[in-house]
Amino acid sequence: MTATAYPLAWPFGLPRTEASRRVASQFKTELPAALKNVQNSLRRFGEATGKAVSSVVISSNYTLGVTNPVDPGVAVWFLWDGKERCIAVDRYPRLQHNLQAIHHVLEARVTEARHGGLRIVQQTFTGFVALPAPTDVNGRTPAQVLGLDGRSFGRDEIVAAHRELAMKLHPDRKDGDGQAMADLNAARDALLSGLPA
Repeated sequence: MTATAYPLAWPFGLPRTEASRRVASQFKTELPAALKNVQNSLRRFGEATGKAVSSVVISSNYTLGVTNPVDPGVAVWFLWDGKERCIAVDRYPRLQHNLQAIHHVLEARVTEARHGGLRIVQQTFTGFVALPAPTDVNGRTPAQVLGLDGRSFGRDEIVAAHRELAMKLHPDRKDGDGQAMADLNAARDALLSGLPA
């Protein structure tokens, strides 16, 4: 499992919800209850399908002192049926409501398992297979290419890291490298596309 609890590890290829398009939810659940609901739903999902859920990582931008982050997205990563899965929601402006939405998605899969069986769940669950982040020719992720791996970063940090490295790697520089610059540009674009607009 490569996902981290902090900062938010959003699944590659899943578009983000623009902040202006987030909608108020009807959920009244607070964060501790939403966390417990997701954990219980993961357990019930494993029981209903007869396939264990393991290596759970709940990823967000929540930290001590930042309990209502600007980016309220949540991604729940786990292993199930031999594959890394991810359910990610950023539709609502509050972190706990996105987490509660994930709980409801999982409960729907529990219902499918109970009434339709494992094959139906496997069919509907194919969309939750976590795609790996693209890598450069050396197998590095975009965050590694930009030197941001393991750090919290947003748009400003991505742009600054790109600018700093581009000054060294640009092909017009004495020791510049066209392929390295292409990898750098691709890494910047991949990380920026994963941020909410």
